[in-house]
Amino acid sequence: MWYEATTNREVRTHPFGPCNTLPRVSTEDDRGFYTTGDSSSTTQSFGTPTSGSSGFFDDDAAFSNAQTTTFSGFGDTDATETTEDTPTKGRKAEWHGGLDFGLLVLRLALGGLFVAHGLDKLFGWLNGPLDGMDATRQMLTEAGFTEPGILAWVLAISETAGGVLLILGLFFPAGAAAILGVMANVIVVKGNWNLFLGDVELEMMYAAAAFALLFTGPGRIALDRHTPWWRRAPLFGLVFLVIAAGLSVVTLVVWR
Repeated sequence: MWYEATTNREVRTHPFGPCNTLPRVSTEDDRGFYTTGDSSSTTQSFGTPTSGSSGFFDDDAAFSNAQTTTFSGFGDTDATETTEDTPTKGRKAEWHGGLDFGLLVLRLALGGLFVAHGLDKLFGWLNGPLDGMDATRQMLTEAGFTEPGILAWVLAISETAGGVLLILGLFFPAGAAAILGVMANVIVVKGNWNLFLGDVELEMMYAAAAFALLFTGPGRIALDRHTPWWRRAPLFGLVFLVIAAGLSVVTLVVWR
């Protein structure tokens, strides 16, 4: 690289070759010029020479007061990159294992209780309040139902099968709807609304748990996993809710 400079005359030579776009500049300067001491080049520079290296690009006194221009967009980090301190916006809630575990516990508790009640109605194995089918028919007769023989089987099978389906997570909407329908009938028949909450708080809790499971689905720890009603639990829950409500109305209106 070389640079030609004189006083009182025009300069047309550029370090990178001729350039027609450069203006004609006067280089009149009373400071003169000097040649660097580097034997490998004949570079000349303006300003007062200093000790040591005195190349054209040295940070000497002649250029120490020059302004520095900083260009944006050349940093190490892209403007679109997200740093650790940048909060994540619009992050969706994620499903986690705790939800599966909680739903499993609820299914086991509710399903197990109804399996026990159903088996006691069918066979009288557990010495419960309704010890066998005869006691179940008598209970339905006292409640005012006109077909206690048929409804006793419907009641016992609904509780037993519904509980088993909840535990396994199999055909889950049908199991939850069966328990919800039974509890709806029990609340209407047993409720004494002259007492606090009709004296059916326990039955309301059973119904609320079945109602919730009807729309949440069984979770991922279930035999129903990857079935249509598992993937679309709210839709199938609504369908079976309508079915359970319809059958409950028929039972209470037609057979009572």
